[in-house]
Amino acid sequence: MNGNALLQVEGLSKTFTIHHLERTIPAFQDLHFALQPGEFLLVTGPNGAGKSTLLRCLYRTYLPTGGHAWFASTHGCIDLAGAADIDIALLRKQEIGFVTQFLKTRPRVTAVELVAEPLLATGLTADEANRRARAALDFFGVKPALWTAYPTTFSGGEQQKVNLARALIRPYRLLLLDEPTASLDLNTRQALVERLAALKQEGVAMMAVLHHTEVAAALIDRRLEITTDAVATEEIQYVVE
Repeated sequence: MNGNALLQVEGLSKTFTIHHLERTIPAFQDLHFALQPGEFLLVTGPNGAGKSTLLRCLYRTYLPTGGHAWFASTHGCIDLAGAADIDIALLRKQEIGFVTQFLKTRPRVTAVELVAEPLLATGLTADEANRRARAALDFFGVKPALWTAYPTTFSGGEQQKVNLARALIRPYRLLLLDEPTASLDLNTRQALVERLAALKQEGVAMMAVLHHTEVAAALIDRRLEITTDAVATEEIQYVVE
């Protein structure tokens, strides 16, 4: 890795295979870029170019088909593109966060319990984790009456607020954000930007795919544009989205 980069991507590629059609469709090919601690990198490009796919490859929801993504973990440099699943699981727990517009919850788990879980995983006491969880829910505008209710019963907008509170309650070293502003009201968007700005100040590196880019304009340090031709865009959009 060069310099003080937290993440260095070299020739990263992703191709999807449609087995029943016996064909492959490229999402993106031969990406090269580096990300520094505290840097905010906006990922742009047309629909279907592979923006969200790139984030999922770095988080290892998808397995890249080529190249490297060197991450300067506290445990040593590791290639996210080829690391063992057990190592990826540890990095997700300790160093790499992922924020989407969708809340993944479980029945009979309250909003406070859900938001407190990432803190409990760090060894924090239940009382302190719950205190911080309530503060996070309040920060994102979740009404106190809902804190001990089940998010499975919430509206989509309220679920997204809980989602943000959980995903951003603790700082990671690398934060991947996939359309986190979708379906948020203006006040919640502003709260999100305020929280991201605070994390940026703490040195958290961020990569984001954003629908409302103007909201986070002050956070953006650089842009990574992924381009593709018109024919491929139609095909990739069908597969990825």
